Amino acid sequence: MNKPVVVTEETIVAPVITPAALSDAQTKAAVTGPAYLVLGGISLSHFLNDTMQSLIPSVYPILKDNYALSFAQIGMITLAFQVTASLLQPLIGHFTDKKAQPFSLAIGMGATFVGLLLLSIAHDYTMILVAAAMVGLGSAVFHPESARIARLASGGRFGFAQSVFQVGGNLGSAMGPVLAALIVVPFGQPSISWFSSIAFVAIVILWQIGRWYKPRIVARKKAALQRHPDAPSPSRTALAIAVLIVLVFSKFIYLSSLTSYYTFYLIHKFAVSTQNAQLLLFVFLGANAVGVYFGGPIGDRVGRRYVIWLSILGALPFTLALPYAGLTSTIILSMIIGFIISSAMPAIIVYAQELMPHRFGMISGLFFGFAFGAGGLGAALLGIVADHKGIDFVYDFCAFLPAIGLLAVLLPKMPKTAS
Repeated sequence: MNKPVVVTEETIVAPVITPAALSDAQTKAAVTGPAYLVLGGISLSHFLNDTMQSLIPSVYPILKDNYALSFAQIGMITLAFQVTASLLQPLIGHFTDKKAQPFSLAIGMGATFVGLLLLSIAHDYTMILVAAAMVGLGSAVFHPESARIARLASGGRFGFAQSVFQVGGNLGSAMGPVLAALIVVPFGQPSISWFSSIAFVAIVILWQIGRWYKPRIVARKKAALQRHPDAPSPSRTALAIAVLIVLVFSKFIYLSSLTSYYTFYLIHKFAVSTQNAQLLLFVFLGANAVGVYFGGPIGDRVGRRYVIWLSILGALPFTLALPYAGLTSTIILSMIIGFIISSAMPAIIVYAQELMPHRFGMISGLFFGFAFGAGGLGAALLGIVADHKGIDFVYDFCAFLPAIGLLAVLLPKMPKTAS
């Protein structure tokens, strides 16, 4: 598929080591550069995966009207989808740390395929929840191993590779509302089954990527890595991981208030149509994708701590202004907020990988999974709050969440070989 980047699994996930411990394979990978065709393929697969996933929140207004659902029930659909992914991703990542599964991505996409078909024919609330959980299962299988492949194909440009990988997902999330507005709204719930063809295309691509990945899997060495003398101590590492988890929690709770309830907020406050609200959701999600794309390369250049700090805390003035803005200002502010907050995720993932290079799959699964879980939990809780206090109160409350970004001051400085 592309010029091979031959590296061992052990060396590619171990950036925080002394220069003497760098292997010839890792040096060769850095000289060869990224395997762009593989990065493009895994990013395209992420695009297709998240396009299908984003259909679920995009059709919430349709499901709400068809089945007379409350906001709390809408939140439970998100919870069923995202918690499934949240609980399984770290476990799958831990398993693939011990034994890589090159073709698991294609197999896992089959769960998404089944989930979409179930959602298109669902005739009651329970079946909708099962369908959402199946799509979540597909996500749980996809993210840990695909993030590993993106790093394997990075050629040493870890932040860049993570951005390319994640921007595919963000673009897919942005595309879902547009497709829902153009296809699902006019043709109804059964038209969701048409998107199963996207899952089939993704299965074909991921099978080919699995073929590229399989010969590059080398058995793990039993010898312990030689840690860089300036690397954080185990206690500082544990604290840093805890801080990153809290930051991800605040980030995705806030983003959940927009992705799950933004359409309702626009319809309620500004009386826009359902179709226009979905298109405005696309604008917000598109800004997220742009933020993700720039966040990784900037972290490679200036340091990931600074990107994490600015991308979460820096959104605070705009989130505080959002509840008091008119329609035009709301659209502009939502774009700024999406761009700033989303730029944090590539830096957070790579920073966490550098903190625990011996647990790459588990860390990737933990943070991608926790992102889903935080979003799902947030959607469920915010739905209950919206039923009791109103949708406006939700946005007044969530405006303060980026202030949690102050905790980034506790993150340790990584040695130069890791940054």
